[in-house]
Amino acid sequence: MKKIHLLAILLCLTSLAKAQTEKPKLVVGIIVDQMRQEYLYRFNDKFGDDGFNRLINEGFMFKNAHFNYVPTYTGPGHTSVYTGSTPAIHGIIANDWYSKKIKHHIYCAYDSTETTVGSSSNKGMMSPRNMLTTTITDELKLATQKRAKTIGISIKDRGAIFPAGHLGEAYWYDSETGDFITSTYYKNELPSWVQKFNDKKWAKKLLSQKWKPINVSRSYTAAGSDENNYEGDFYGQGTSLSKGYKLDNENFGQLAAVPFGNDMLKEMALATISGENLGKHDDTDFLAVSFSSTDYVGHRFGPNSMEVEDTYIRLDKNIAEILKKLDQQVGAGNYTVFLSADHAVSEVPQYFTDNKIPSGYFVHRLRDELNRFLNEQFGEADWVENVSNSQVFLNHKTILEKKQSLHDVQDLVAHYIMELDGVKETYPAYVIHNLDYDINGIKGLLTRGYNQVRSGDVLYALEPSWLESGRHDGNTGTTHGSSYSYDTHVPMLFYGHGVKHGSSVKYHPITDIAPSIAMMLNVMLPNGATGQPAQELFED
Repeated sequence: MKKIHLLAILLCLTSLAKAQTEKPKLVVGIIVDQMRQEYLYRFNDKFGDDGFNRLINEGFMFKNAHFNYVPTYTGPGHTSVYTGSTPAIHGIIANDWYSKKIKHHIYCAYDSTETTVGSSSNKGMMSPRNMLTTTITDELKLATQKRAKTIGISIKDRGAIFPAGHLGEAYWYDSETGDFITSTYYKNELPSWVQKFNDKKWAKKLLSQKWKPINVSRSYTAAGSDENNYEGDFYGQGTSLSKGYKLDNENFGQLAAVPFGNDMLKEMALATISGENLGKHDDTDFLAVSFSSTDYVGHRFGPNSMEVEDTYIRLDKNIAEILKKLDQQVGAGNYTVFLSADHAVSEVPQYFTDNKIPSGYFVHRLRDELNRFLNEQFGEADWVENVSNSQVFLNHKTILEKKQSLHDVQDLVAHYIMELDGVKETYPAYVIHNLDYDINGIKGLLTRGYNQVRSGDVLYALEPSWLESGRHDGNTGTTHGSSYSYDTHVPMLFYGHGVKHGSSVKYHPITDIAPSIAMMLNVMLPNGATGQPAQELFED
């Protein structure tokens, strides 16, 4: 009997050790563009049991996860999640930025050396080359001698490219053709399964519908009034979802602006899982899915709109379908999912103003103003090359020719901006250079978002709930990019293989996602990672 008991114990320990060392067959990373953490609470009773609520009720939710840098934009957001790092290190400092070397703006994923695969447009002149570090998907490829399949898909090119890393494959939506495309960086011909997907003409089908509430209008209790002065006009049709919006099935660019863009991406995700036979290989595979329509809808209508609520009710159904597909192909318990966002979003400032909450619009032609100011101080010259992403780029050649101190000019510009209404803080770059990476407050957020090679000479931050002119449609709609919690606080959910049920209110930077996945997969951390594995996931 003692021998039998001993054998049973040994078998149990062996089984436990095996379970602890086994890896998921597939990791699926889901990014929801512009999603606030509070949407999980506000829309919760509108969700079914098989989408967001399945992840919450069976997975582990970090309730206090934040981006730990500024600016909070799409390109840096996706890159930071997958590198476990921040713009100071991975180099994607914004969606586009002024290049001090070539003296004009560059798009974060643009690559003039590559061409489009899958259409005749120029939408495929893209690559991840501007990203300076590896991603968790890169590290998985390296750990498996490139056998693992790692694929990124999104309506937005940058939402697919940076998560896929340098070594994976990426596919994104071409707004000129309504098809999914890729770049010669990855391959010279679309796989047959992508071609078959494109042959179904999903965009044309989806745009033949009318966007109207998926539920009865009176049930949208988590939103404000359907028609109000804070929402942007939808292609000349006003702001009433209850009346419905007509779509143009010849205007493929319109798809991203409605929830049906998420529907198309869901179909692409299902096709990718089947077409690439994900989760059926000896090595772990990785699928990165980024839903973009939430961002377009949020920008136009704002977070308090019926349109946003409707978009998330529909997205919940999309996520449920993806999970069902994973159960069928990979098997429940054989895959791991994480869900997060690339940034959150501000309330519409005019709505706050009308409700007696401090807010406003920063309306300045700052480059012209600063040039006039510096001309008065030092004489006529071209002193300021560019102002973008809340940064001022000075003309170093002019400063040298005029025999001025760069630090003195930076100080003067910082003091000038500090006197403007709506400005919270300003910092010359030389101050940021000397700050510790782990410093707290706005200084720390600016420091972690500042790349010495690519960033500007003076940085500024606006007061809470202020937006820069030009980043909104009059006083309607909204945007993101700030250091405040409404822009930084996003979901951080883990579910599936290797994940216990639970929740935590402990603060976690979003850069902890990639290191946590690295621990689950027993692979190297991305080479620029500054985040740490989330301990709560690994504690008994």
